[in-house]
Amino acid sequence: MSKDTKRNDLLNRRTMLQAGAAAAFAAPLGVFGAKAFPVAPPRIDFSEFPICKTSSDAPALTGAPRKLKLSWNAGAVCLTPLPVAIDHGFFQKQNLDVELVNYSGSTDQLLEAIATGKSDAGLGMALRWLKPLEQGFDVKIAAGTHGGCMRVLSRVNSGVDKLADLKGKVVAVGDLAGPDKNFFSIQLAKQGIDPNAEVDWRPFPGNLLQLAVEKGEAHAALVSDPLAYLWLKDSAYKEVASNLDGEYKDKSCCIVGLRGGLVREEPLVARAITQALLDAAMFTAQNPDQAAASFQPYAPKNASLADLQAMVRYHTHHHHPVGAVLKQELKAYADDLKLVSVFKPSTDTAKFAERIYVDVLNGV
Repeated sequence: MSKDTKRNDLLNRRTMLQAGAAAAFAAPLGVFGAKAFPVAPPRIDFSEFPICKTSSDAPALTGAPRKLKLSWNAGAVCLTPLPVAIDHGFFQKQNLDVELVNYSGSTDQLLEAIATGKSDAGLGMALRWLKPLEQGFDVKIAAGTHGGCMRVLSRVNSGVDKLADLKGKVVAVGDLAGPDKNFFSIQLAKQGIDPNAEVDWRPFPGNLLQLAVEKGEAHAALVSDPLAYLWLKDSAYKEVASNLDGEYKDKSCCIVGLRGGLVREEPLVARAITQALLDAAMFTAQNPDQAAASFQPYAPKNASLADLQAMVRYHTHHHHPVGAVLKQELKAYADDLKLVSVFKPSTDTAKFAERIYVDVLNGV
């Protein structure tokens, strides 16, 4: 099977059926401090994915709308459900007034901001969050949000055609502690390649990653969407691997973190924001074109609406585990991180997953 055929098959499997009538669009949002507007949310058809159904019809909070701050990376197209939740009224349905805060600091700073109440919740990547969470931040993981967004790219004539070909090669990365490096290091370790000794990882500023590959300073690069998708529009580049390969096609890579105090003191509020995000994720899966339009104000200027629509279809927004499934995925990632010496061999990953997760939809 050719690479193009394989990619098309993957897209066909990940593309969700369109559901329901089109909801009215809210006015375009500014990139910073976006607010939830009172737009009536559309109904979501869960019949296509019964395993992902959650308590969408649970009663909303009463009284005045509860104000919350939610931290995110506004440039991450895989977080499209957040502007969707605003444009299509999913926060409003739960009686929430949510301010999106674009956060560009370190992961430790973000988790500290959530733990200390500067933010009430945040979204980020499991393989970036788990190590800091091991240190004891008072943040609980309530849900996964999607899979897919990290890729290994190389030039077509690079000699790097599969992940194992990275052995002995120079790989450009934006962050030596980044989730993409952790993820692909784990995959190399599972193939018997020591990622620390047999791959030369070299850091480059994000805007220089492509230049490093073009100039031959690196044989491949780790790139996330939307940049990865935009690279692939150039026929000189190819995808070598992604975090939707193999068993990971059915795992989430991004997670929802809630302030521990919010979970303990206001469990209904914790449930409400989690539910709103899950409903927005399902809407995104079933209505990728509308979802892409919600994200467009935050996207790079060189990304067309058609590009964003393709990216939203590529990411598995129908997969957003909670409860026991989430806990098992967190444990599995922690086990994986042992393989690359991010977690100590003595870490009890079952106890770790139990400590950091919470099932707010079922009151656990």
